[in-house]
Amino acid sequence: MYCIRKVSGDLTWVGANDRRLALFEGVYSVPAGVSYNSYLLNDEKTVLFDTVDKAVRQRFTENVEKALDGKTLDFLIVQHAEPDHTAALSDIMLRYPGAKLVCTAKTLGLLKQFCDIDPAAAAHVVKEGDTLCTGKHTLEFIAAPMVHWPEVMVTYDKTSKILFSADAFGCFGALNGALFADEVDFPKDYTDETRRYYANIVGKYGTQVKALLNKISELDIGMICPLHGFVWRSETEYVISKYRLWSNYEPEEQGVMIAYASVYGNTENAAEILATRLREKGVKTVMFDVSVTPASEIVAAAFRWSLLVFASATYNAGIFVTMEALICDLAAHNIQNRTVAVIENGSWAAASGGLIRECLGKCKNINILENKVSIKSAVSAEQLSEIYALADALADALPDKTAK
Repeated sequence: MYCIRKVSGDLTWVGANDRRLALFEGVYSVPAGVSYNSYLLNDEKTVLFDTVDKAVRQRFTENVEKALDGKTLDFLIVQHAEPDHTAALSDIMLRYPGAKLVCTAKTLGLLKQFCDIDPAAAAHVVKEGDTLCTGKHTLEFIAAPMVHWPEVMVTYDKTSKILFSADAFGCFGALNGALFADEVDFPKDYTDETRRYYANIVGKYGTQVKALLNKISELDIGMICPLHGFVWRSETEYVISKYRLWSNYEPEEQGVMIAYASVYGNTENAAEILATRLREKGVKTVMFDVSVTPASEIVAAAFRWSLLVFASATYNAGIFVTMEALICDLAAHNIQNRTVAVIENGSWAAASGGLIRECLGKCKNINILENKVSIKSAVSAEQLSEIYALADALADALPDKTAK
């Protein structure tokens, strides 16, 4: 049975939710599920914006049929070729063989690789600045390469002032009956998942995100319809302002994120001592055990906080396994503009600290503090002064020097 919801006068949400998915893209945990959004514009010509993942395509096709209300489909706009938005494309083209497939040339090339039907015969290839009139509505296409695939475009409805934003402005989490961001306490309950989505899915491509933000800054945007998460029908500047910060790799908050990898609890103890000392100095802190916390959460936290501390045991003459994966992940996601400190531990030949510094030192505008804390097995009484000195250096690196 169908489950649809009206977005505006002639625009209907026809997507679906997946609460059984364990790992988004096979990597990122989604304990609250994920939504696959698609929208049907019922004008003189009918337009479907993107399709959905294979896990929910039966519900999706039922939704499309209901929203069309006996009409046929005239256009299918594909803004992004990733399979979580195109897995049902073949179903739609077979059900509505007269529909034109509107996409970029690069999208068409990718669809030929992914789909089990050749989309070329139905294709209407567009480029930036092209428009499509559907009756009352005029749709303008805007290139958004590498946000986060090379073929991506977004679509602006000039009539309704709606931005169909592809994967930009997305959020993890099923919609749970709500469709609009103003129907939930978004800042409290969903900003973290929006940041986690951005940092891990789009975070590497800050320059390209800024290019898109510059383009859409010239538009009068009354609503944003992303492919994941909630529709923004008010206060669109909230999520746009977050994207400005994140795309510039600017921290949202002043404070210290401490990520530690500990085998027998001694490296954890050093991290605890540091966090306690920082709190005594009025500095905000958050802590993560990299062996139990999903890396996507720590990557997102690194995008949030201004100072980062990595405390790691030495393992097989290198960085502890989960910490090594995290450090590589942060570098791959282009983390920059941060102050970093390192604590290493090694019963003999401690090596993790130098290797962490070497990897993060290749990132842009990373200030690695010279304070060295190198533990041999466990924190000794003599080393407390080193940890306290590191706390002082971190506190001094904060603009206001205190937590609020």
